[in-house]
Amino acid sequence: MEREKFRDSIATVDQQGKRSWVYPRKPAGRLYRYRQYVSYLLLAFLVASPFIKINGNQFLMFNVLERRFSIFGFTFWPQDFYIFVLIMIIGVVFIILFTVAFGRIFCGWICPQTIFMEMVFRRIEYWIEGDRGKQIKLDKQKWNAEKLRKKLMKWSIFFFISFLIANIFLAYLIGSDRLLLYVFEGPSAHLSTLLSLLIFTAVFYFVFAWFREQVCVIACPYGRLQGVLLDERSIVVAYDYQRGEKEKGRAKFKKNENRAATGKGDCIDCLQCVQVCPTGIDIRNGTQLECVNCTACIDACNTMMEAVDLPKGLIRYASEANIRKKEPFRFTARLKAYSAVLLILIGVLSGLLFLRSDIEANVLRLPGQLYQHRENGIISNVYTYKLINKTSLDYEDLQFRLLSHSGEIETIGNQFISVASNSFSEGTLFVNISRKSLAKEKEKLEIGVYSNDHLIETTSVTFMGPRTYK
Repeated sequence: MEREKFRDSIATVDQQGKRSWVYPRKPAGRLYRYRQYVSYLLLAFLVASPFIKINGNQFLMFNVLERRFSIFGFTFWPQDFYIFVLIMIIGVVFIILFTVAFGRIFCGWICPQTIFMEMVFRRIEYWIEGDRGKQIKLDKQKWNAEKLRKKLMKWSIFFFISFLIANIFLAYLIGSDRLLLYVFEGPSAHLSTLLSLLIFTAVFYFVFAWFREQVCVIACPYGRLQGVLLDERSIVVAYDYQRGEKEKGRAKFKKNENRAATGKGDCIDCLQCVQVCPTGIDIRNGTQLECVNCTACIDACNTMMEAVDLPKGLIRYASEANIRKKEPFRFTARLKAYSAVLLILIGVLSGLLFLRSDIEANVLRLPGQLYQHRENGIISNVYTYKLINKTSLDYEDLQFRLLSHSGEIETIGNQFISVASNSFSEGTLFVNISRKSLAKEKEKLEIGVYSNDHLIETTSVTFMGPRTYK
């Protein structure tokens, strides 16, 4: 069928397979205003998070180079990687749950790609080049002083903002303190970091100046997950074809016409919903992978319906079941299952965080070393230790004690071990146990880490002794 041709291609590619540039009209309306509030709040959060400190820890940091992460002020080391992975899984399940219920609401309202593109770069483009018609006219005209001035101005601002975004992301990777130190010391002292920064800047500039909506259509796999996650009860940005088409389909609006009597649908075929779409689709064709649920078409359609004195809501948040059978939203068994999984994961995460110790101790036998005989029948094993301080407090009085056997632990150096905040200390220790206390060749020992005579962490090691104990 002629009207099904849209399924054979995507809106951003023409019949020759070339890029079809999208010139969306500047959106306006109630939902767009709400999106602005949400977007600017999230942008402020994104910019401020690396510079907010809680108990001396960065609010959010993802230092993959040193394998150190900080989430909401809690520091996670490589030993806590399973907790970090669990947090990521919870995030994915949370997005899946909301996709099943509300479609790609994440893409339209929360995704950084959409927020930067629509609320930052696109608005700058409207300010410099004008709305849809002026942009098309400018791109078609020959290069002259006006076009060169506007393009250079736009490209320069785009590059500057891309550079700022790259710096913010670098603050998430290496920490805001280190980033500010690099800035004050100057780029000549950190050429490798500057090169990385310029590469990130080029990537962001390429995405927002040229690739644009192609990220959502081609690069991002989330749109293709819609086919698996959505069902007829999922609430998405939808066109009410029952009301818009009726018996005789859509038609242009005629003044003083009684459309109910003519059998024509409420859709007046003004194409405003198409012109305002940032991915260039026609929402009247139904749910498509390019749709990011940005609600621009809802505002545009409501404005036109109001102008021709027809009821608003021809395009709205609705499910297929609601449009076709007038079914209200229901918390289906599928949503209950995802919710149950999410609650279980959150419960497991809460338990792990509650049981997570402030000091983590790793004690390992020194490779290649056997036991040693000492005076008075003492058997000694040598170990290496590593104490990791996961808090913002300094510990200066840590010591090891045996919990499961009678004996003593002898640390090389000072009797008390100091570990600075969010740091670690490592060294060597000897475990000395009387030969009479050993029952077999290999013994499992429990070792405690004490601070001010308070037990704060335990660990276990294997102790080697002689084969016979007579």
